Amino acid sequence: MPYSICTVASAPIRNSSTHTSEMLSQLLFGEVMEILNTKGKAWVKIRTCDDNFVGWVDSSQIHPIEEDLLEAYLHDFAFVLDFFQPIHAGNSFIPLTIGARLPRFDGMQFSINGKKLTFSGRAVFPKDIETSREMLVKLAKKYINTPYIWGGRSAMGIDGDGFVQIVTRMLNIKMPREAEAQINLGENVAFVEQAMPGDIAFFENKRGRIVHSGFILEDRKIIHAYGKVRVDTIDHYGIFNQDLNRYTHRLRIIKKVLAPAKKKIVNEVPISKRELNQMRMEL
Repeated sequence: MPYSICTVASAPIRNSSTHTSEMLSQLLFGEVMEILNTKGKAWVKIRTCDDNFVGWVDSSQIHPIEEDLLEAYLHDFAFVLDFFQPIHAGNSFIPLTIGARLPRFDGMQFSINGKKLTFSGRAVFPKDIETSREMLVKLAKKYINTPYIWGGRSAMGIDGDGFVQIVTRMLNIKMPREAEAQINLGENVAFVEQAMPGDIAFFENKRGRIVHSGFILEDRKIIHAYGKVRVDTIDHYGIFNQDLNRYTHRLRIIKKVLAPAKKKIVNEVPISKRELNQMRMEL
């Protein structure tokens, strides 16, 4: 099957081949998809390469990938770290948001099917990313006050599941698009009191369906997308919204997706038997 790459800041993935249909998710600049079907010249049905999400995209917002460059576009890229930063494309600019990808980036320039583009902001290659709880929390907090948009995955608008997915993806953790699938990853945390910053909390509706997720912070706080990306209090029951003075989400479970930080070894110099015996004598 042919493949394409997203060439706009964010491209809506819709439920059907019309601009008035529901936006299910979004592609960010530089993300790659498989083309499953076409409808006329305006619409294509796609499957995203990262999470196998299927939907319809406006064909003018993506560009075909040359077959011999597919692997490079899939694996050789850098993540944009600036919240907003444009790329220079000839006589115009393309606005990018955090989490967008720069394929075959050399630190200043890259190209898509022969078109040279320049990026002067902050970017990081996946191999150089520090996969830690501290970095996860730092990235998550960049999104504070980002408005909630159903199906959104960008700094211009994001939903709860998309927020969890895009932040973890920048730490090389491939998370499914929807919370009811995200919950299957990681290890269970028995109690809220045992949760650590960076753990993911999942919430259910009255029917028991998983409908929301967010990141645990210190001091029994949680950062999540509800109206906007915000910080609220969490306890064994769920999320308590101080502005509304009520609980807004009922907790199902907390999952650990990042391993605990390794303890640093203070002294790596081996001790000889003679030194060990001397230490025993002194004791």
